[in-house]
Amino acid sequence: MRILVTGAGGFIGSHLCPALAAAGHELRASAEGCDAVVHLANIAHTSASPADLHRVNVEGTIAQAKAALAAGARRFVYLSSIKAVQPDDAYGRAKSIAEQALLQLEGLEAVILRPPLVYGPRAKANFLALMRAIDRGWPLPLASIENRRSLIYVGNLVHAIIRCLDGLAQGRTFAVSDGAPVSTPELCRAIGRALGRPARLFPFPPALFGLVPGMARLVRSQEADDAAIRAELGWRPPSSFEEGLRRTAEWYRAQGG
Repeated sequence: MRILVTGAGGFIGSHLCPALAAAGHELRASAEGCDAVVHLANIAHTSASPADLHRVNVEGTIAQAKAALAAGARRFVYLSSIKAVQPDDAYGRAKSIAEQALLQLEGLEAVILRPPLVYGPRAKANFLALMRAIDRGWPLPLASIENRRSLIYVGNLVHAIIRCLDGLAQGRTFAVSDGAPVSTPELCRAIGRALGRPARLFPFPPALFGLVPGMARLVRSQEADDAAIRAELGWRPPSSFEEGLRRTAEWYRAQGG
């Protein structure tokens, strides 16, 4: 299959493109002559302005889908976000609007994937910061948090994207995850085990996290119900949560930690 991957140089794209090539697919630089498009090129952080999020994540996505149709590439896999389920910020709302617009485009064989937090080698931002803090032995005020958060290893997400290219899922929207959600303290301890470092957690009133900018998300629950993709496509994540963390820790160590 001839495939265009937008955002190929990003975190997820840097894992997806080699996997597609290894599976025998041909990567193209434009939609012309392609069989499918995988659209990853969005603003992935919530600190962008609502106007920029709408311009890139909504208008840019729709424009890419229309360009794909015009070039004859009807199959379109869109990487959305679990935040589109119940949007509570401009990022989630932009993802939700883009999803609805794609599903209404006549002739487009759209498949929408909603991942939760994606981690793995070359991860950046919050996950890398958390890994670095645990590796350095910093005390973290996270022991009292009782939440449930889904995650997905980037290799598992890549596997799901490739599975959705076969045409069996057109018009469908799927959540994806590694499996059972974990609490923030459980995640920290699992990262510590992967790094060979104890996670140093101490209790702190969760209610006070809302007073610190950017910290409230640590106490929230965000679960991805991936039963549909497992039942309809027979998809299973090839790597366990523990294996994904181990590979991420190996990459972190190889980069000098």
